[in-house]
Amino acid sequence: MQTISWNEFELVELRTGTVLDVQEFPQARTPAYIITVDFGDEIGVKKTSARVTHLYSRESLVGRQVLGVVNFPPRQIGPVRSEFLLTGFVQGDGSVVLAVPERPVANGLKLA
Repeated sequence: MQTISWNEFELVELRTGTVLDVQEFPQARTPAYIITVDFGDEIGVKKTSARVTHLYSRESLVGRQVLGVVNFPPRQIGPVRSEFLLTGFVQGDGSVVLAVPERPVANGLKLA
């Protein structure tokens, strides 16, 4: 494992947000959703694709708070312009458990 400095860690904008909308992503090579998240006034609303279909239904994601990396450059994934990275833990079977706040917090808070 490579170590990083505190200054390098502080460059990563890991922010809380609330899922507003989840759509199917039929063009994805691996089953995925198109997820829209509100990261608060400073960051705004951003969209991404995420392979979280194994453990989460579309309905179970709407309204849920999540953690996202919001300062990566946008990335084109098929027809979707991914504007943030939804964070989670990839299990041995490939399913992803989302990284989420332990209790409700304001959208846009930075992980420290």
